Amino acid sequence: MKRIILLVTTLIIGANAHSQNSMLTSELNDLTFYALPYEYNSLEPIIDAQTVEIHYIRHHKGYFDNFIKLAKEQKLDNITLLELFDSISKYPVGIRNNAGGYYNHVLYWENFKPGNRKGISKALNEAIVRDFGSIENLIAKVNDAALKRFGSGWAWVVVVDNGLLKVCSTQNQDNPLMDNSEVKGIPIIAVDVWEHAYYLKYKNKRADYVNGIWDLINWEEVSELYANALKK
Repeated sequence: MKRIILLVTTLIIGANAHSQNSMLTSELNDLTFYALPYEYNSLEPIIDAQTVEIHYIRHHKGYFDNFIKLAKEQKLDNITLLELFDSISKYPVGIRNNAGGYYNHVLYWENFKPGNRKGISKALNEAIVRDFGSIENLIAKVNDAALKRFGSGWAWVVVVDNGLLKVCSTQNQDNPLMDNSEVKGIPIIAVDVWEHAYYLKYKNKRADYVNGIWDLINWEEVSELYANALKK
């Protein structure tokens, strides 16, 4: 896990550091709520405007507000989010759920781009072919993880210690940066499979939602996250 922390810390210092990365290394008392980088209707028709608004304002903001409140009660102001995740099993479940809920959604929103930029980097494409055989196989594996997640949770693409890509799934608001995760790594793609992420439009058809969001994935962003995760 120490290597993962070093990798993420290195990832922060690039010229184009992302919101989520700055958030991971900020002390908790310096955190502010993440600003959605597009309009609520920007992800239509795949994700409708009402779902984005409710998901962002009520759920994501709720996780943030609850997390900050609980962190103050636990006197955690002077540690970073990354440090918290690295020892999350020591803290109450409310801290774990709300800290994860805040961070996970930042990556989720940043994975999307209105109009879907298709500019996947050569390095990421080669890594996907190396580890999965093709991008279609990667998508199929992520979709399978998302659909097999019983109840609420997430499917992830992560960069693990040896630089390989892996697909995994976590329950509730857990993520692969947490010390209790079966697969530990730096997330570069997050797929939210809580019902509030899709139910207004897709009802119980999780598969339709999971298949559809690949038309929104911002491959330029994911490529940059991958490149930064490999830096030492």
